[in-house]
Amino acid sequence: MCHYRRKQATRIGMVKSYLRYEPAAAFGVIASVESNIAYDTSGKYLLAPALEKVGVWHVRQGVCSKTLTPSTQSRGPSLAVTSIAAVPSSPLIASGHADGSIRIWNCERGSCETTLNGHKGATTVLRFNKTGSLLASGSKDNDIVLWDVIGEVGLFRLRGHRDQVTDLAFLDSGKKLVSASKDKFLRVWDLDTQHCTQIIGGHHSEVWSIDVDPEQNYLVTGSADSELRFYTIKHEIVDGQSVSKTSKTDAENKDSSAENKWEVLKPFGEIQRQSKDRVATVRFNKSGNLLACQVAGKTVEIYRVLDDAESKRKAKRRINRKKEKKSSKINDATEIGNADHELKDEGNVPLVTVTDVFKLLQTVRANKKICSISFSPITSKNSLATLALSLNNNLLEIYSIESSSTTKTSAIELQGHRSDVRSVTLGSDSTLLMSTSHNSVKIWNPSTGSCLRTIDSGYGLCSLFVPGNKYAVIGTKGGDLEIIDVRSGTSVEVVKAHTGSVQSIVPTPDGGGFVTGSTDHDVKFWEYETTKNPGQDSVHLTVSNVRNITMNDDVIVVAVSPDGKHIAAALLDCTVKVFYMDTLKFFLTLYGHKLPVLCMDMSSDGDLVVTGSADKNLKIWGLDFGDCHKSIFAHADSVTAVKFVRNTHYMFSVGKDRLVKYWDADKFELLLTLEGHHAEVWCVSISHRGDFIVTGSHDRSIRRWDRTEEPFFLEEEKEKRLEEMFESDLDNSLENRYLPQQELPEEGAVAVAGKKTQETLSASDSIIEALDIAGEELKRLAEHEEETRRGKGAEFRSNIIMLGLSPSDYILRAVSKVHTNDLEQTLLALPFSDALKLLSYLKDWSSNPDKVELVCRIATVLLQLHHNQLVATTSTRPLLALLRDILHARVKECKDTLGFNLAAMDHVKQLMASKSDAPFRDAKTKLLEIRSQQSKRVEARADTKGERRKKKKQKQKDDGHVWS
Repeated sequence: MCHYRRKQATRIGMVKSYLRYEPAAAFGVIASVESNIAYDTSGKYLLAPALEKVGVWHVRQGVCSKTLTPSTQSRGPSLAVTSIAAVPSSPLIASGHADGSIRIWNCERGSCETTLNGHKGATTVLRFNKTGSLLASGSKDNDIVLWDVIGEVGLFRLRGHRDQVTDLAFLDSGKKLVSASKDKFLRVWDLDTQHCTQIIGGHHSEVWSIDVDPEQNYLVTGSADSELRFYTIKHEIVDGQSVSKTSKTDAENKDSSAENKWEVLKPFGEIQRQSKDRVATVRFNKSGNLLACQVAGKTVEIYRVLDDAESKRKAKRRINRKKEKKSSKINDATEIGNADHELKDEGNVPLVTVTDVFKLLQTVRANKKICSISFSPITSKNSLATLALSLNNNLLEIYSIESSSTTKTSAIELQGHRSDVRSVTLGSDSTLLMSTSHNSVKIWNPSTGSCLRTIDSGYGLCSLFVPGNKYAVIGTKGGDLEIIDVRSGTSVEVVKAHTGSVQSIVPTPDGGGFVTGSTDHDVKFWEYETTKNPGQDSVHLTVSNVRNITMNDDVIVVAVSPDGKHIAAALLDCTVKVFYMDTLKFFLTLYGHKLPVLCMDMSSDGDLVVTGSADKNLKIWGLDFGDCHKSIFAHADSVTAVKFVRNTHYMFSVGKDRLVKYWDADKFELLLTLEGHHAEVWCVSISHRGDFIVTGSHDRSIRRWDRTEEPFFLEEEKEKRLEEMFESDLDNSLENRYLPQQELPEEGAVAVAGKKTQETLSASDSIIEALDIAGEELKRLAEHEEETRRGKGAEFRSNIIMLGLSPSDYILRAVSKVHTNDLEQTLLALPFSDALKLLSYLKDWSSNPDKVELVCRIATVLLQLHHNQLVATTSTRPLLALLRDILHARVKECKDTLGFNLAAMDHVKQLMASKSDAPFRDAKTKLLEIRSQQSKRVEARADTKGERRKKKKQKQKDDGHVWS
């Protein structure tokens, strides 16, 4: 029907329409390199970044159970996931993106709950507090933003770092925050006062990662320095005192109490690392008995964290060894005294150093560079911990950490290539897709994106399906042709075809063979044959060389016309030679490109040839005379592949600029630009009917783009592209471009959490429009009342745009539509006159109990923004006084209601507890009680053992003195 309409429109002389292609699927990426990986709270699933998506992998089954995909118009590298964090004891997870946005997902439903915009640079780190109510985010814009996850709103922005924030950690149940940065400093922030209370230097290079153990006794930092630095944490308690695991005596503590009032972190010591590479990540496991230090290389160092009793025993042994060593060498009382000084006065408690607590257990070595690590929150019976690694070759590995060894338990690898996807080919009926890479060939179902077969091969540069889809032929970098049985997933035969790499492989129109082009200057013609292995009944496919053409330079790409008349070969000398297919006589040379032609295709009717080159141009040629119809500057980098849609003069081109472009070769016009890939696009394949295309890229993803039934017009698409260019230039608008450069922030400065976006500007426009419409309606109402008073009034008809709402309700509807996180920035863009109008409506809205919170937020923001003008305007004073009284009363009512409900729930809880035999209490507190009792028993046993050992040693010494 749609094709009929298009034909009719062309006949009548109407504007021609085209059908739109949309992104449909992306597969082949297991773990991308830009972000960290993280386990969910159950430990069953591993969250891994997959370019702009987050893959939820079932660890035991090795399958991707869900994919969290952002639903947004903007695509490509700006949406790449750069950080992931899971909420403790909740299905919520957060993902940070390269454009600075943060998305909160419900992992069970696979839906995006909210999007938070606050950062101007890529989000580098996300951390939740223990309850999951607060989220801290760090970014390349050097800022830290605190978010209220439940209220879906930014609380405040912390400024002070001079370079990008690399890691964050909450302390004191979320009251304090420690941040690390590439500026070599740690900062401790008090979140109640929103100020920086401590700055810690001492690192000689960028601090890349920090972490705090679950008990919050120690903080560890990792940098490019050769050591890990440890700090003890001072905790605040109710009576104003503070406690910490410190190595100072009481006297020293008293002396320095005035100086160290604000000191939260105190240096504890350093441990030399094994690797020379910089630290990428340091993480404690959930129980806190292991510390993993991942470097920017192939190793992870695992340290054992000893508990109090073990570390004290180790310190005692160390001091005793030191005393014995010194007493055996020199009988000097002063040296022995120095060793004795390391024992504290009270109860002979030894001075515990960092080496007494942290001990290197093992080193995990991977085959490739490690991008990220994550400890599983669940530990199996036979191991200390389970550690997941993401490698830079699109691979996830799971390791079991035991006390004496480390074993790789599983790997998630089949769903993607280890390196670039160099070629994609669709079968004759478009139900199978083949992709090649540096060491394997994969067969996919293009509609579902599932990997059906993986076959080991050489470095495949080009490929094709043999008619019938039972066999496939791969051209490799080594010059071989590999024949693959698709059904069994095995390599049947390897034919040594060329002495150089096989750059191009195209089928002949009759389906009886194919043509290959190579860097050894040869173009070879091959025919399919069947052969039988000696001693076997099975018959398999083979190929035989029937004809050759030798060129005077490397052959980069070959194309055969669909009617079988001509064959064209693009050479390294930037020319294209065209020959007659039957006689192999020379026909034409196509000159014009300044750099070598990298791709070429012929239209189904044999009229047009299109060539794409490293000079970024597409050239469309007529095959009758070899004349260049048009040269188009197509891509911002080399054009890597170009293909005609069957039976049309429409074509697709892809390039190193990450874009896929759709062209009309008759009008020489760009129809569509498809964004999505995050790196160079190497190859493209179009289905037999042209209903979808498939592209392969350096980012290891394979993407499918489907043709929809939505028509579009060329002029409209051009206007849309211009609008997008204008919107993308929003941040570089005239008012911002010529402003002086932003100065460095003050020490610990606080700022607004939000960010001006296209959404906030649109929301401001909609509120202003609603205010204007409501103002006009109020005028009409006043006029109608006046006329009614005079006895002339007819029936009043409200404005249809207002949907039957009153002016006040209509404005409330517009304000309620604004996203919670965008409200502050939306109100910031309102002129003072409109802000005054909005304030006048707050009195009516406050009577609605559901809108009290919204009304209070609007009132607070507008008062903060326009305080001076409001105070100076005499007419606003009665309004402000009225609002003060009303809002105070409404907020008190809300608080009373909440308090009543909480008390009622408490009462219900007590009733249930009295009826039940077992006490109704939180399982978590019960578990903590059991654990604390167990740890006390262990410590008591350790102390008694230590006392016995001590008495035994003393007795042996006394016996020795008697004998002497």
